[in-house]
Amino acid sequence: MDWSLLGCGAGGHVTFAPDEPGLRDRLAVATPEGQTWRCLRCGTFVIGQPTVSGPAASAPRVRRAEQVRSALILRIFAVERFIRALIFAALAIAVWRFSVSRLSLEKAYNQALPPLKALLTDFGFSVQHSKLLGLIHEAFTANSRALGWIAVGLGAYAVIELIEGVGLWLVKRWGEYFAMIVTSLGLPYEIYELANKVTVLRVVAFVINLGLVLYLMLTKRLFGVRGGKAAYEAKLRSESILDAEIAALAAEQQGEPGRHAKPVPGGEPGPATESPRNWPRPASPSSPPQSRAPPRNRPRPASPSSPPPKRHKPP
Repeated sequence: MDWSLLGCGAGGHVTFAPDEPGLRDRLAVATPEGQTWRCLRCGTFVIGQPTVSGPAASAPRVRRAEQVRSALILRIFAVERFIRALIFAALAIAVWRFSVSRLSLEKAYNQALPPLKALLTDFGFSVQHSKLLGLIHEAFTANSRALGWIAVGLGAYAVIELIEGVGLWLVKRWGEYFAMIVTSLGLPYEIYELANKVTVLRVVAFVINLGLVLYLMLTKRLFGVRGGKAAYEAKLRSESILDAEIAALAAEQQGEPGRHAKPVPGGEPGPATESPRNWPRPASPSSPPQSRAPPRNRPRPASPSSPPPKRHKPP
């Protein structure tokens, strides 16, 4: 599955027109249908005006490929955190209202208890061993101040879950650290609860929290794992279309002859080259032929008046 195309299908293309002319030419193509700009997420050339323009340093950082999938997974965890926040916020409000009007609720409960017990008995429930009725009875006997502190604790936990969900939904670095720390602190208590009694709800909650901690630590490279933040940002740059085009443009400019030639420092002699003034000029048709001096080591021909050389016969 192409996660980049999936991200563009969900959120639209992200095209960018840089102010730098060389980089601008690499991200734009003129077609008969109009000017096209390359999407920084999926790499497709899109007809129309660019989404963003400006210097290359101000270009938007777009998530591509695996980063789109990672953002989707983190937002699934964020939805689960939002549901938790709603549940604990509702419990906090219920406990607080109960602590304020406990006497009236207890009176209404005592009036409705006999018909409720009869109804449960008709359905075959054991009223004497009902955990729900036992919890309600203990709540009525609890101190109002203790119930107030319980409501405060439930509300604080709801706020923590809300902050955790917001950080994961926005895919922020601080949100990933916050979610990992808070979730890790709750794992020992969940292991203790599982040691006392194993239930489906406790197992599901433990697996979700443990999976979130491991996923954040390994994929987001938190706390120096797998190279830490430097390695994570280097991976993001390697997947960026804009950074790849900037590197290709720099390599192309360095490869052009004479454009980035190293200047010769002052006082150092440069490479020996022959001046154009010393080049031989082509002979014109009207000019007389120039006589060439014979080479020094070439033997001269003998004149007719000179005597022939003597030959020495062997003895």
